[in-house]
Amino acid sequence: MEMMAPNSIAILPAASVKMRNRDAEFNFRQDSDFQYLTGFDEPEAVAVLIPGREHGEYIVFCRERKREEEIWTGYRSGPEGAIEKYGAHDAFPIIDIDEILPGMIEGRDRVYYSMGCDTQFDQQVMEWVNAIKAKARSGAHPPGEFAALDHLLHDMRLYKSAGELNLMRKSSEIAAQAHIRAMKICQPGMMEYQLEAEFLHEFMKNGARSPAYTTIVGGGANGCILHYVDNNQVLTDGDLVLIDAGCELDFYASDITRTFPVSGKYSEPQKQLYQLVLDAQMAAIDEVKPGNHWNDPHVAAVKVLTEGLVALGLLSGEVNTLITEEAYKPFYMHRTGHWLGMDVHDVGEYKVGDEWRVLEPGMVMTVEPGLYIAPDCEEVDAKWRGIGIRIEDDVIVTKEGCEVMTDGAPKTVEAIEALMAS
Repeated sequence: MEMMAPNSIAILPAASVKMRNRDAEFNFRQDSDFQYLTGFDEPEAVAVLIPGREHGEYIVFCRERKREEEIWTGYRSGPEGAIEKYGAHDAFPIIDIDEILPGMIEGRDRVYYSMGCDTQFDQQVMEWVNAIKAKARSGAHPPGEFAALDHLLHDMRLYKSAGELNLMRKSSEIAAQAHIRAMKICQPGMMEYQLEAEFLHEFMKNGARSPAYTTIVGGGANGCILHYVDNNQVLTDGDLVLIDAGCELDFYASDITRTFPVSGKYSEPQKQLYQLVLDAQMAAIDEVKPGNHWNDPHVAAVKVLTEGLVALGLLSGEVNTLITEEAYKPFYMHRTGHWLGMDVHDVGEYKVGDEWRVLEPGMVMTVEPGLYIAPDCEEVDAKWRGIGIRIEDDVIVTKEGCEVMTDGAPKTVEAIEALMAS
């Protein structure tokens, strides 16, 4: 509210319930922006911020408490609970929003609202504005402009508080233990989805009721598919398995990728490519520190990967020229990381103006270089084909440099082989 323009109002709807099939619903997950501002974890709700309002600056519209409905779908906070439990200054039944909210919008110079995220609610907002416009001859003043709430809110979310970082450390710890569990139990003949089940068990056992995203378990050549989620193939002796899995704990995500041998022992080609990816990741993590730019870790990873691909014979030419020509892209086609927080691909601009964003304490990012040698890549020796490797960790930018939250999951060749042998 301190950042909002004078005489303005901000409107933020909760997430809606999504249908899975026919009359069965997906588990409700609150909109991250709404949760960040309110902590109010119910659908059919709207948060309103009106700085300087005499009768309360923070208003919530929500479902009323109705015993006959709560018996079927669970307890509700109601307007009274929104005030008592969630700190709202004022609260009203959601069924009264058409009568009350237009009066709050009327006369405001600016409305902060993220248009385009919820088509149905967009229409409702415009109906309120049009109703005010229709009364202009009677002296009503419609809002002068709309502004995206994202610009204020997402910059706030980019910088994590101490409380948020503690939650993310715990989420990272749970996910790291799940990766250890998978390494210990993996053996040839298992199905990819059986390893996925181990992750879900470890997550839920420790209070993380859901994964932060659909778990990727790619054995063999499936590891060369960046977003492989079928997870329905047999894990074969001699192959690697790439697992990209993290949990969500109290709305905060972790995101870890590890790649290990199904049989517990890397072959020589697998080991060479794996060590190259690990070297690239370590070089990228070294670049995560205040004052560096967002792109610096990616540049460092690309340099190490390109040098290594030349040394191993998968590329030929002068390294700087190959980097300029992006010759590495058939083997490494994605960026080296993303912001992490309430969303696994969290909010926050990567560039400010035309310049890469400067890293600052409190930002959290992933570092995840990889190499993916397609099984049909005839340009390289057959021993490399069908090998997909990615190594990903979650990193906090600190005052001194960085903190790797997910280093509890082994990632050196020696540590992984020793764990699987035990």
